[in-house]
Amino acid sequence: MRNEDTRRGFALGVTAYVLWGFLPLYMKLLSHIPPAEVIVHRVIWSIPIAGAVLLAMGRTADLRAALRSPRTIGMAAVTAAIISLNWGIYVWSIVSGHALDAALGYYINPLFSVLLGAVLLGERLTGAQIAAIALAAAAVVVLTLDTGRLPLAAVGLTLSWGAYAFFKKWLPVGPNQGFLLEVLLLMPPALGYLAYLTATGQSHFLTASAADTWLLLGCGAVTAVPLMIYANGAKLLRLSTIGVLQYIAPTMIFLVAVFVFGEPFGRARMIAFPMIWAALAIYTASMLSEARRTRRQAAHLREGEAGGRPA
Repeated sequence: MRNEDTRRGFALGVTAYVLWGFLPLYMKLLSHIPPAEVIVHRVIWSIPIAGAVLLAMGRTADLRAALRSPRTIGMAAVTAAIISLNWGIYVWSIVSGHALDAALGYYINPLFSVLLGAVLLGERLTGAQIAAIALAAAAVVVLTLDTGRLPLAAVGLTLSWGAYAFFKKWLPVGPNQGFLLEVLLLMPPALGYLAYLTATGQSHFLTASAADTWLLLGCGAVTAVPLMIYANGAKLLRLSTIGVLQYIAPTMIFLVAVFVFGEPFGRARMIAFPMIWAALAIYTASMLSEARRTRRQAAHLREGEAGGRPA
């Protein structure tokens, strides 16, 4: 785990989250195309980009080793299935007028990850983390009581991304290689579905407008580029810095949903979103405090080791 930030890492991290923040604008242009077809093209056109990056990095040997390991392939199949579900929920939420729910889901996600660590890994929760999780849960209750149902897109994005991050930790391959492995495993069903759409005259690729074709081709870039920028930036940043930067994307999605898409921001959301923001403020303050305490302890340990060395 990295103990200091670098300028390059910070620039890469901010770039990735800003690109993710603008992604709803791109996906809205595809609102007339079924989400399943959009996901197919996100998978297919990510492969040449991710492959080119691995070739440039000279890391193809890692991928070949992963492809020879049934255990690695099995684990990658699980993460691939989960991330495709996450993409599907995300695209549906944007094109169907639920971008605010997408923002809510990604706001809640870090708190859900903390809860997941406590439940599945036995990690100990601090009082501040418990308070933040409780506040976020209360916000979901407010929205549920207002509409009479759970905010399904928000909950679905939270659960799927949290599960993806959890299982991804156990995938014994680097992030860039892992992403390419996932989309390679998704390619056969994606090509099969594309063939079905083409045979039944439902495909928008090469059969509708040139704009649709180019937008679907671009799905690869808007999927792979931010993810791979993030993967390389995360290695050069402290975990606490990543924890703060991750709020950039849902904040941008929130602003786009309200001020560009004109989604209604009613009374329940005026109550629930400030509750989420308060929960994140509590969580972030606790996280930064813990990071400072860890750095101080490490510094004292180094000073003690230096003092104990013979002259």
